[in-house]
Amino acid sequence: MRIAKFFRQLGQKGFTLPELITVMVISTMFSALIMVFMFQYWSSSATLQNDLDTYVGRLTAGDRLRDNLNNASGLIMQNSLPDLHPNNPDTTNGTGNYWVPIHAIPQNIPVGASGTTTPVIYFRQPAVDSNKNFIMNGTTPYDNEYVLYLDGSLGELLLRTIANSAAAGNTATSSCPPSLASSSCPADKLIAQNINSIDTRYFSRTGNTIDYSSITDPLTGAYIGPDFTAVEVVELNMHVFKKSTLHGGQDTSSQTIVRVALRNG
Repeated sequence: MRIAKFFRQLGQKGFTLPELITVMVISTMFSALIMVFMFQYWSSSATLQNDLDTYVGRLTAGDRLRDNLNNASGLIMQNSLPDLHPNNPDTTNGTGNYWVPIHAIPQNIPVGASGTTTPVIYFRQPAVDSNKNFIMNGTTPYDNEYVLYLDGSLGELLLRTIANSAAAGNTATSSCPPSLASSSCPADKLIAQNINSIDTRYFSRTGNTIDYSSITDPLTGAYIGPDFTAVEVVELNMHVFKKSTLHGGQDTSSQTIVRVALRNG
């Protein structure tokens, strides 16, 4: 009799339906709160990582630009040394070895569509040997030439090197588009990633802006700015944009300004 009574009491234990519903509702609420917290945490982490990546990228880009432009002897309208792989060739030159001319006109230069490239500035720099001595051409040094351009496919700022083959012992090596790089022609140097656009401005040594309307194209009537030899200070304002890698995270948008005095002053 006692055993039968025990099993009857045991069979009556358990949750009632209202109790079961209450437990399920509370469990669902806590699960939802945990999921919301985790998604917010992941979104915040992704945003912070984006911010960190662009911050480090901006600092690195500024250092790379200064390293190259600090040694520049001046800006040029077009390369005078032939480039075997110009991304934006001058169609008026039958050789196809020269980039399209540009002028010292302050402007915003956006990254182009995928598959396109856009030149930003051209500059020259004295060629040096392995001992860091200038390689002289009589009383003046030989110059290497450089092209700073935007790659629309990757949103990158790249630097093309055009080495002067006449400078014996030149430590510079001509570079190529990344898709054509080889052991003899290394890929163009990466300056910055996640670039949205670049603002260019030009100044004299005293800080006055160059009067870009002082010279007019005789064929088109458009302002083409003064000769680039008048530019003694160049300013590049890089606008950086990186889309969040996680849904719900915030996109990162920032900018950094690099202003460098050129040696031609």
